[in-house]
Amino acid sequence: MTREQTAAGSRAGDAAAPTDGPPDEIAEVTAAVMAAARLLVGLSARALAEVGSALTLPQLRTLVVLDSSGPVKLAALAALLDVNASTAMRMVDRLEAGGLVNRKVNPDNRREVVLRTTGEGAGLVGTVLEHRHRKVSALVGRLPVDVRSGLVRGLRALTLAAESPADSPVGRPEGPGARDVLTSGTGF
Repeated sequence: MTREQTAAGSRAGDAAAPTDGPPDEIAEVTAAVMAAARLLVGLSARALAEVGSALTLPQLRTLVVLDSSGPVKLAALAALLDVNASTAMRMVDRLEAGGLVNRKVNPDNRREVVLRTTGEGAGLVGTVLEHRHRKVSALVGRLPVDVRSGLVRGLRALTLAAESPADSPVGRPEGPGARDVLTSGTGF
């Protein structure tokens, strides 16, 4: 396993290296997934640039998570982003200064502050995600039908693997709700 693969596995929280399948096959699939991830990050960066936003990708991710989660407390946002509270606070400070996020006292508990996107923040999220959706859709449309169906099965399985405990085997996502695997979450 290369240093990049080991680091990626560590960041994903995997305690052990994959053991199913030949090492060459695992390395090839890993390289393909990493290349696809870079492609999607690039599409997100271009979407931000093309809508004229000066946001960084981490700021966009924060906005997307906040927009899809509804009003949340800082600790919940930090957990959703998988960062510490001080990192989330700095991100919220920047987004609030840009008019994209606001803080309100929780009416149910006046000691708590609730975060939410502003209308401008929600609009920016919608615009960027729609732009990225169009670009991804155009790319997918260029693929042959048989490749698209294989890609759907593979991406669903990858998503299920990411959501399952590391020591749990993951099969093919089938049956009711299998389609929702790729459409759930934050969209980022």
